[in-house]
Amino acid sequence: MSFPPVDSYAFLSDTHTAALVAPHGTVEWFCVPHFEGDAVFARLLDRQVGGAFSLTVDGCPAAARRYLPDTLVLHSEYDGPGGRAVGRDFLAVGPGDAAQPIRAGKVLVRQVTAERGVVRLMVRITPRPGFGAGATGWTQVDGRWHASGVPLRVGADLPLVADGAALTAEVELPAGRTATILLDYGDAAGPAPDPTGLLDRTCRTWRDWSGRSDYAGFAAEAVRRSALVLRGLSFDETGALLAATTTALPEEIGGVRNWDYRFTWHRDASLLLLALFRLGHAEEGRRYLHFLLDICATQADPIAPLVGIHGHTTTERELPHLSGYADSRPVRTGNEAADQVQFDTYGHILDAALVYQQLTGDLTGDQWRLLRRHVDTMARRWREPDHGTWEIRGPRRHYVNSKVMTWVCLDRGIRLADLLDDRAAAVDSWRQARDDLHAEVLDRGYDDAAGSFVLAYGCTDLDASLLRIPLVGFLPADDPRMLATIDRIRQRLAIGPALIRRYQADDGLPGEEGAFLLCSFELVSALVLAGERDSARQLFNQLSAYAGPLGFYSEQLAGDGTALGNYPQAFTHLALIEAALNLDAAGDRDALHTWAERARPVPAGRPVPPPPPT
Repeated sequence: MSFPPVDSYAFLSDTHTAALVAPHGTVEWFCVPHFEGDAVFARLLDRQVGGAFSLTVDGCPAAARRYLPDTLVLHSEYDGPGGRAVGRDFLAVGPGDAAQPIRAGKVLVRQVTAERGVVRLMVRITPRPGFGAGATGWTQVDGRWHASGVPLRVGADLPLVADGAALTAEVELPAGRTATILLDYGDAAGPAPDPTGLLDRTCRTWRDWSGRSDYAGFAAEAVRRSALVLRGLSFDETGALLAATTTALPEEIGGVRNWDYRFTWHRDASLLLLALFRLGHAEEGRRYLHFLLDICATQADPIAPLVGIHGHTTTERELPHLSGYADSRPVRTGNEAADQVQFDTYGHILDAALVYQQLTGDLTGDQWRLLRRHVDTMARRWREPDHGTWEIRGPRRHYVNSKVMTWVCLDRGIRLADLLDDRAAAVDSWRQARDDLHAEVLDRGYDDAAGSFVLAYGCTDLDASLLRIPLVGFLPADDPRMLATIDRIRQRLAIGPALIRRYQADDGLPGEEGAFLLCSFELVSALVLAGERDSARQLFNQLSAYAGPLGFYSEQLAGDGTALGNYPQAFTHLALIEAALNLDAAGDRDALHTWAERARPVPAGRPVPPPPPT
């Protein structure tokens, strides 16, 4: 059994967990009881061991697939020798409240309707808990099938039969007949899900959410689709954004660069907040900011660069019983990068806080005092090395991107103190540290012989994250040093049309990764700010052609366009939105930050008193 291309999978979400559906109609990835949970269907990572939920129309090895407009409801069309049928696959959702704007129904729904002739439908459900390490049996109770050892129940209006670990059915559907299978992962003691109205309620909920955005500018369809992906990757209980729904999808086929991305990286913070507010999803922006600040309040310095969707840290381990996608081992869960020191994290958090204050004026005194502590930390520690934004597993170094984002932390802290009229903040020391750091980066982070900014002090290696220098306001994009850096990145890091790697350095791992799509889209934004709009548009169009058949992107691409890495990737879709909005504005500054500053005037905040003396 071969592995389908990574970006050929359909993505379903109820904002509590997700499912990936292969082109031949099999659910090959599904974690319970939430995104970070046990993958009871993990055929994505092992064709023999991983569990799966297959639904097949006889004579149709693959279906024509698309999404119903402005939803995450998959529509499939089957044309077989005996007739024609349409399918609907979705994770049910409904409207929520202010605390949870979208409410997960916690049921995977698979429907097939025969439209013409007679079609033969085959169903086989084989969950394997423990990421495929275990097996389960089935017990029928009150008309539903209960899996042993895993929180799954199955109800259907067709005759299911238990055959050891498998639950199967085979039935002929005449024209007009619909078969519905409900896979419930919610409360076992609760009532069985009622299939009536689930499809309509799910479509209406997604469309109501999508309809909040009135963006109709450049690449509007791709922007709206990317926003849906981001919403599908946002955890309903906390507002946390997953980097991706999967673990261990390889950055090189057959290689060892296989990481777990089912966590929240703070490096997404400001970009996510900007995108959500700009596209009309202010409530989700507020929830994410509150989640972020709660993390800051509970963690001591240094802040972990990533956390789980419930705010907890994670431990990395290997699963030797899985062969991996296309024999790419090891398969890992958890992520050791949570233990690294990444000072760029502070810049992303303070940038998000400034954006939030500019847009809402709602930061509280307690929240600002918490953020002020982090600015003090960076004013004190900016001369130290760290592990860098790309989480290279080696000794700490003076990574230039980390220095730039530390500058962002100090700069945004100064601006927030001014907005909040906080006379207790150590603004003079922050300003001195910011200016000293800026001068040091220009002196040690730019290599005259190489003709560009570099990965770290004392080397000439390239780093595509340096494309963010103009996007955060550290230097104008048309500064000669920045223009030279953009040109060198395009020359030295390119592996295909519009495709660039994230760095050029020995990272201690065998093999090499593909092009990092976040960086490719950030190159678009950098070119716009540099005044090269036509080149930026051409690059965006080339990247658009690399989207998967359903419009989603993975983390990386090989030079031949093969999708690599975890999927669907929030980083990529965030950078796509940023690039499209920059092209739409085509101004001389990053459109999202400019919009935030001008969206509404922010009055001076109430004075924030210092904490009481100890």
